[in-house]
Amino acid sequence: MSKPKNNAEKVATAKRDSLMELLKMEGSKIYNDLEKGQFPQFYVPSRSVSNIVYDKKLRQYILGKSAGLRSSRNMAQLRSFTQLIWLAFFANRLIQEKKSSTLRDIYYSSQAFAIDFEDQPESDNIIVDLEAVLARPREDLHIFPEERSSVFGDLTIEYTVPGYEGRRTNLSDHPDGYLIGPSLSTAELVDTSAELVIAIEKGGLFTRFVEEKVDKKFKAIIIDTAGQAPRSTRNLLKRLNTQMKLPVVILTDGDVYGEHIAMVIKSGSANAAHLRELTVPDAKWVGVWASDIEKYKLPTIPMTESDIKRIYDLQKDPRYQEGIWKKELEIFLKIKRKAELEAFSKYGLTNITDKYLPEKLELAKSM
Repeated sequence: MSKPKNNAEKVATAKRDSLMELLKMEGSKIYNDLEKGQFPQFYVPSRSVSNIVYDKKLRQYILGKSAGLRSSRNMAQLRSFTQLIWLAFFANRLIQEKKSSTLRDIYYSSQAFAIDFEDQPESDNIIVDLEAVLARPREDLHIFPEERSSVFGDLTIEYTVPGYEGRRTNLSDHPDGYLIGPSLSTAELVDTSAELVIAIEKGGLFTRFVEEKVDKKFKAIIIDTAGQAPRSTRNLLKRLNTQMKLPVVILTDGDVYGEHIAMVIKSGSANAAHLRELTVPDAKWVGVWASDIEKYKLPTIPMTESDIKRIYDLQKDPRYQEGIWKKELEIFLKIKRKAELEAFSKYGLTNITDKYLPEKLELAKSM
């Protein structure tokens, strides 16, 4: 094995070795059971609603202590047991060969090994089981979703993917921004002159922000979350916040779903309660608030019954019981109207970057 040439390679190698060791440990348990003449089995942390709790100290949802037994002795469990063992084998192969795969690839690759998944959702669910067993995200296992968002700004990264190890790129070099794909997700963050990160829900506004040089005006790294931020994007936000010490502010549409997009960045989701590196607890949602709709006299559209139901659902969530989160849900419910980020174009194409954004960033300093 060749010696790592630089720090980025060393970090990548250490991460890879750690994962390989985790997989080896799980595999050893199976061999040990067989040597003892026992049916192999292992425990998978339960992801049921009753085992998902909100941890006020961590400020995110986590899994409780309940776990389910997955045994090769139980015919009802043998199918999912075999699927999980195969997935661990396939992930081990991806890591060893330094290759990546998509969720869709995994589903079709299983057929080459005669592993029977009824459909991709079943395959995806087994991937989450493996994440829970290892307490590591699928991205660490070189498994990525199709959806991606983008990033732009003065941030120098150093690639660790095969063929590009040690190569550096500045993320302000491309006017369309860089996709937050596997190569960027695994890259080392080297240097930046930025002083904050602006996460924005809409791709169109992301492009507008680049055109208006928001990155230079506000010394910012701009990230398009593409709606609900993919996990690779949330991981990047986390790394920018913890490794580069950059505060994160979030801009979303003025609706209940936008508010929840911000909350997921801040404190995670129940679906990812088994993971720890996907939240930015100190991130600040700066708008568009329900109160902004009235304050800035924005064009609106009426809420649907689904929107209203969603408000009631979130009001039961412990994260929405105080502060701006509680207040804005109540105003949304009162006005029963919603507005998009693009609504500021009523006052001119650059109104959102010239007036609204500066006011909000100033307000964020006191939040």
